[in-house]
Amino acid sequence: VQVQHHHAHLAACLADNHWQTQDPVIGLCYDGTGLGLDGAIWGGEALLGGYAGFERMSHLSYAPLPGGDVTVKKPARMALSWLKQIGQDWEPDLPPVLEICPEERTTLTAQLTRGINAPLTSSMGRLFDAAASLIGLRHTATYEGQAAIELEAAADPDEFGAYPFEIRTGEFDPKPLFVALLSDWRAGRPLNKLAARIHNSIARVSLDLCRSIRTKYAVTTVALSGGVWQNRFLLRRTLDILAPDG
Repeated sequence: VQVQHHHAHLAACLADNHWQTQDPVIGLCYDGTGLGLDGAIWGGEALLGGYAGFERMSHLSYAPLPGGDVTVKKPARMALSWLKQIGQDWEPDLPPVLEICPEERTTLTAQLTRGINAPLTSSMGRLFDAAASLIGLRHTATYEGQAAIELEAAADPDEFGAYPFEIRTGEFDPKPLFVALLSDWRAGRPLNKLAARIHNSIARVSLDLCRSIRTKYAVTTVALSGGVWQNRFLLRRTLDILAPDG
């Protein structure tokens, strides 16, 4: 029996929590890699569904994954992919640009421009990778999730600022987040503040997604599933704003 990867995350969370009905819930399924129904690599998904099925309500905007799986081990490549996606030049002083040699940047440019070996991904895990590299924290991963783990460890618990996402029908776009993050980095703001704001941004857009789905479908139960939620800082910040909102 084949089950879509993120639907499995949603159903597993329901089963773990002894959900007894077929009533739908909001499923925020955030992880690194899972094959989507459209052939893209999913990983930043807002679903509405239950055990029997689901509807994809929104997702993180797609960005190319140049080189496929090799980019999972090189967050700097994902940072350059997102920079190109938002129309930001690869300025020579940016940390991921400094990390990747000119020859590799030439290859990346060809892959991203021509779509060669560059599948699309909506992965929240890859968003963490890109953000960690952009602020100079981690450019190469030696184990799974290293960039996100180090970003979590660096986050200042006393920082509650956040960057915006643009929410459109069916997707939420991090372009405003990256623009603001780069502005803060250039202003010399402390890395621990930047790390916290990245987490806070994802918590807030999660609340916005849940509010939007609740308004349309009157669903108030939320399932948080997928490897990204092993991030305790993100989990706590998200719970702290979801619960008071009902």
